[in-house]
Amino acid sequence: MAALHTKLLCLLPLLFIINGINAQLVHFPQFPVPFGNPFHVPDRFWGHHRGAGWGDPDAAVGVDPEAAAVGVDPEAAAVGGDPDATAAEAGLIDVAKPGKAPDMIPKADKGAGNKPNPVKAVVDAPAQPDFPTQYVGAWEVVKLDAGVSAMHLNLLPNNKLMMYDASAFHISNIKLPRGECLPFKDDKGVQQTDCWSHGVEYDVETNDVRPLKITTDPWCSSGGLTADGNFISTGGWMDGTRSVRYFDLCKNCDYRDLPNALAEPRWYATQVTLPDGRFFLAGGRKSYSFEYVPPEGQVNKQAIFFPLLDETTDLDENNLYPFVHLSTDGNLFILANSRSVLLSTQTNTVIKEFPVLKGGSRNYPASGMSALLPIDLSVPNNGPLIPAEVIVCGGAKPEAYGLAGKGNFLPALQDCGRLRITDPNPQWATELMPSGRVMGDMLNLPTGDLLIINGAQQGASAWFLAEQPNFTPVVYSPNNKAGARFRNLVPTQIARMYHSTAALLPNGYDYKAKYPTELRVEHFSPPYLDPELAAHRPAVMAQNSDAKLKYGQPFSLQFQLQDNPVGKADIKVTMYSPPFTTHGYSMNQRLLVLGKNELTEAGPGVYKLQVVAPATNVLAPPGHYLVFVVYRGVPSVGHWVQILN
Repeated sequence: MAALHTKLLCLLPLLFIINGINAQLVHFPQFPVPFGNPFHVPDRFWGHHRGAGWGDPDAAVGVDPEAAAVGVDPEAAAVGGDPDATAAEAGLIDVAKPGKAPDMIPKADKGAGNKPNPVKAVVDAPAQPDFPTQYVGAWEVVKLDAGVSAMHLNLLPNNKLMMYDASAFHISNIKLPRGECLPFKDDKGVQQTDCWSHGVEYDVETNDVRPLKITTDPWCSSGGLTADGNFISTGGWMDGTRSVRYFDLCKNCDYRDLPNALAEPRWYATQVTLPDGRFFLAGGRKSYSFEYVPPEGQVNKQAIFFPLLDETTDLDENNLYPFVHLSTDGNLFILANSRSVLLSTQTNTVIKEFPVLKGGSRNYPASGMSALLPIDLSVPNNGPLIPAEVIVCGGAKPEAYGLAGKGNFLPALQDCGRLRITDPNPQWATELMPSGRVMGDMLNLPTGDLLIINGAQQGASAWFLAEQPNFTPVVYSPNNKAGARFRNLVPTQIARMYHSTAALLPNGYDYKAKYPTELRVEHFSPPYLDPELAAHRPAVMAQNSDAKLKYGQPFSLQFQLQDNPVGKADIKVTMYSPPFTTHGYSMNQRLLVLGKNELTEAGPGVYKLQVVAPATNVLAPPGHYLVFVVYRGVPSVGHWVQILN
């Protein structure tokens, strides 16, 4: 079945003449072909980049939509539905895509007196260690020209990537469909036409692109998925600073644009999904406030002043694209520059300020990385809150941006800080990465590890303000002991610097810059895609697994696994929200480790696992997620599910 792609797009924008794309895809695993056949090469992460440049006015993850599409037959994949009931009466289980030749495996004999044994091939034993691997990953160029550069990126539940660039330069490498052109006035007020597309829908299976029409400039915007899987983009530049753009999931859908829906300009703002499904929108250049994205057709009249953003703006700002994470108490952790607070969206007030993260600045243009560490729902919790911990890595000294403009490129920050934000009096715990990194990307992996990738070792984010590309990805294992958490992987040979993020970039076509921008798209395969681990890779049977979840209720996953016997303790189930990525920050990224109930054998080499959905929308806001079955560190392909209020 289809491969799952988490897209890390490295961006290095130059001036429009020298903009370009460089895309990286970090592979998530592919469904293996059942027993006796080789396993298919699994999926990956994306990365797109541009060349280094002058000061900018500026995972993922995909699964076969046919095999794991939203809108699975509720009778065939309803919560609590019997997955065995969908198998053919001929005694076979179909694990093929609809419309394609099925791969069949023998089904358990359900004749009278010979029902499946609930403990056969399943053992109750302590967890075994993850399978060892010395594999350091692999790179592969999969497309030479994506049409637009990848400044912004979001995986959609139809297994397509939303990729779009700025429209300010009025050029890309793909035309608008049907010969359409949009009018605009140049700097001299002369009427011109723009016949280029500045956004595409990218098919992660075929690498085909469909050009899209965006009418207001989304340069340095924010975005995310609605509970029903549609895409919303907010803010941007010039005529797009107060825009809200809507994109529905249908075959030929295009953007609807409301140019004046927001109360304040949102250029370099952060958008986050709340438990009730609304969007919180914070920051932007000279916008020291936050607001809530209004329902379509409505307009915000006034934003809410946010002192943290005003107080953390220095000469070079260093607080754009603030890091915002939804905590397990329903409040928002917000970090800008080096300070962080806990904000209540019920009262719109700060309820706690955390200790300063020392060492330097962390937000654009200093551009560090941040993620919420996996939220573990698989273990009993006797405290008042399920623990939530934030990690922030890399960045730059506050003065790095200004000095880089004079040719003095300071070393990027090398430290990482971890803060358990649900503790009564948390303190930052720091450790060092193998190398310094500014404008890198950080993605949660289905195993619970994190991937650190892209960026530079000197300077700051912005055009021409960085040097010494950081070619080497790093895996971070948060549960290992301090000193044993980082592991270098195989380096790329393509510089992925400014706009080095899990998102799409501005286009550029000058290949003579010191760090030229590119139109190439790469796949990167992390260590868990070691070919020697293929025989241990679970294969989720999407048609026999639940796709609609209810909070706090059990749901079923059916999967194939060649290993025998299998212990429930060796199985981990993780649930991932595909983020919107730009400028090195993945908004709404979230990985949960789910609780498990019973594991039974459903047939030879086929297992049925009852899993418990997150208890509340605070833990998992409504929407679409990818669920992975992880066996001793080897993940399956992601299975799309939807959970709603």
